[in-house]
Amino acid sequence: MNQEHTPQQVPLYKFQRLEVYRLAIEYADLVYGLAKRLPDSERFNLRAQIEAAATSIVLNIAEGSTGQSDPEQQRFLSFSTRSLLESVACLDLIERRNHLSADQLNGGRAFGHKLFVKLQAFRKSLG
Repeated sequence: MNQEHTPQQVPLYKFQRLEVYRLAIEYADLVYGLAKRLPDSERFNLRAQIEAAATSIVLNIAEGSTGQSDPEQQRFLSFSTRSLLESVACLDLIERRNHLSADQLNGGRAFGHKLFVKLQAFRKSLG
C-alpha cells in the first residue's frame, strides 16, 4: 500500500521568528562567502576569526531569547553587537592586507551596518 508522506510542520522557536535573527543568518552566510575567498595563509587566522564572530552573532541572539528577562536578553544582544563589530574589524584587516578590495567588501559592510542598526533597535525596545 502506497501512503503519501507529508512532512509535519515543525514549530519555530521564539528567536527563529525574530527579524534580527534572520538578518544575522544572512550576514553569516555573506561573511562565510567572503571568508572562502581568503588565501590559505589566513585559514587559521582571519578566516577562522571572522567566521567565529559571524556565528557568535546568531548564537547569542538565539541564546538570549529563551525565556530570559529583558535585561538578560539585552546582555546577549550586546554580545551579538560586539561580535558584529569584531567581524567588521576583520573586514578592515582583510582590506588592509589586500586580500579583498573595498568594492568586494562593501556589500558585507553595508549589510553589517543594517544588522547593527537592527540589533541596537531591538535592544532599546526591550527597555
